[in-house]
Amino acid sequence: MTTDSPQQGLARELFGLAFRNPVGLGAGFDKNALYLEELEALGFGFVEIGTVTPLPQAGNEQPRLFRLPMDQALINRMGFNNDGATVIAERLKKWREGRTKIPLIVGGNIGKNKSTPNDMAWKDYELCFRALFEPVDYFVVNVSSPNTPGLRELQEKDALRRILVNLQTVNKELAAKTKINPRPLLLKIAPDLNGQQLDEVIALALEIGLDGLVAANTSIGREKLLTPPHRIEAIGAGGLSGAPLKERATAIVQYIQGKTRGSIPLIASGGIFTGADAKEKIQAGASLVQVWTGFIYVGPMIVARICEKLGP
Repeated sequence: MTTDSPQQGLARELFGLAFRNPVGLGAGFDKNALYLEELEALGFGFVEIGTVTPLPQAGNEQPRLFRLPMDQALINRMGFNNDGATVIAERLKKWREGRTKIPLIVGGNIGKNKSTPNDMAWKDYELCFRALFEPVDYFVVNVSSPNTPGLRELQEKDALRRILVNLQTVNKELAAKTKINPRPLLLKIAPDLNGQQLDEVIALALEIGLDGLVAANTSIGREKLLTPPHRIEAIGAGGLSGAPLKERATAIVQYIQGKTRGSIPLIASGGIFTGADAKEKIQAGASLVQVWTGFIYVGPMIVARICEKLGP
């Protein structure tokens, strides 16, 4: 595997961006854009940094990340710990300076500070968008993490419309000012949305011309786990990720694909450990896939192994 050229037959063109392969790393791993060189060397086609908030944030108290080996799953309640938009933007700009290789696609996953009330959340998303506009390739709006109190309320139609419409306006403004193409704008959704909520998200995405959806974030559900209930109870609150989300995440991708007839590009995330898992998501309608928990359990060869199965 080489990092200087697209893998044979795996390059993808999406959102006007050239991905060397369709396997990305989901947000929450390299929150502060500290390990892009290393992740690029491991073969990732794209990396999503963040979640980034306007102000630096320490996150929730530790311990806040728990392994469930019996389920090939994780529970985390990190709480958007990050260095803040200004510091991360400067770090990204410095990383991009003088690069001659085919660039690693970097997405910016953005959120609100814990202390920001929901009625002012739209402003936090705007601040992050402005700070990161030049050094990232695309944006993902995160209103679906279960680890910031009240954040998921922003998935409601009116709150979400205010955030996204404002960002579309800012996107056009900054594109005209910098002579850079508008950045693709995506929304990351929770796997716990019901059918009506999914329909509302789809309708809004079509209405305001979102570039894509990321399906899906971590879950507050704890159904059908093999880990003993007393262990789950002792861990407490947090978002569940990994193998238990595989079926639900695939179903959401399939549902959105069917409802939109493929008119909204999808990045699939949830329970991807193998090439077969990735292929399942792509066959369901995803254009790209993201790993996170799979990277933890499978290790640094995960991209190579998935790409080998996806190859011609």
